[in-house]
Formats: sequence, C-alpha cells, structure tokens
Amino acid sequence: MRELYFGGSFNPIHLGHLRASAAVARAEGFLRVVLVPAAVSPHKLMDADYAPAEHRLAMCQLAANSADADGPFAVDDLELRRPFPSYTIDTVRALRARSPGDPVYWLIGADQVAKLPFWYESNQLVREAQLLIMARPGFEFDFEGLPEPFRSLKNSVVEAPLIDVSATEIRRRVRLGLSIDKLVPAEVADYIAANGLYRGTNLPE
Repeated sequence: MRELYFGGSFNPIHLGHLRASAAVARAEGFLRVVLVPAAVSPHKLMDADYAPAEHRLAMCQLAANSADADGPFAVDDLELRRPFPSYTIDTVRALRARSPGDPVYWLIGADQVAKLPFWYESNQLVREAQLLIMARPGFEFDFEGLPEPFRSLKNSVVEAPLIDVSATEIRRRVRLGLSIDKLVPAEVADYIAANGLYRGTNLPE
C-alpha cells in the first residue's frame, strides 16, 4: 500500500493536520496518511503544555477514526516505543527495514524547510526518504539558498489548503476554558476534557 507518513508532536492533533495532509495524499495518489506521533523530551513532560505520549497517541487514534479525518488515516507508534531521543532518520530506517525496497514517503510542513539542514543526519534523511513539502497557497522559499542536497526539495512541494488552526491556540483555549469545537475532532475534544489535558494537571510518564 502506498502510504504517506506524517510525523509531529500532535499536541494535540487538530483539523489542520488532518485536512492538509489528506489533501496532499489525494493530490499525490497515496492510499492513506499514517500519523507518527513523535517522542517528546522527558523534561517537557513536566510542562502542562505537553501531553504525555500515551495521550497524544490516543488522540491520534481517535482522530484517525473520526468522521473529520477527511480520508483514510492510520497511526504508527514506533517512535514512542524507542528510547528518547528519537530522530526522524531512525524512524525512516525502521520503516525501510520493515519493507525493504519500498520507498518511505515522509511529509513535512513548509515551515520546517529552513530548519531541515540542522536536523540530525539530515543529509542522509534526504537520501533515504522521499520528502514531500506541504505548503500553503502562495508559499515561497529560496531553495537555492539551501545547501546541497536540499535544493532538490523545490520539486517536492505540494500545495495544501490554508487551514488556520494551531495546536498552540487550542492549548490556550483549553487553559481559558474556551470551546475548541471545529478546531479538533469532537472525539479529541472529549478526550482532552475527560483527561484534564492542558490544564496544568499533566504528570510525567
């Protein structure tokens, strides 16, 4: 099955994540998007703004099965099962080991392009994964200003709809007791409320 992997902290996952990645998958002929919640530094788990891995994973699973998913989704917890730190290149290699000979398609946001050369083993990542850049309409970036081999990513940009939702704003609204309807799937909103997430009650795992 031709799958598009999409990693992130998903803290929490929201409709912007779902609808934009689903649009990229449709445009590029992928059969589904696989959400890969990232491991988070242990010291950040003391911060109420970071939900523990078990909760972020559960919210991804709820979102993937929700009516708001806007396309076929799945969830893979392989990053959360590895010791911290967990790097994208390690995840890509693990996926390649599962299916030798099959390319790994990995989706990143356009806001990560400038940072990509500073990622761990980023040169190898560009060689070992097929990176797709999810960009909002009108996105512009000076790819020629990047070092090699990152310049070739200008051919991997896929336009996604502009969906003005951010996890930061969702967490702020939860702290203030405001509604997050229409920002996250209903199941995710219920889960956040039921588990007291983002209200200063998180505990480290």
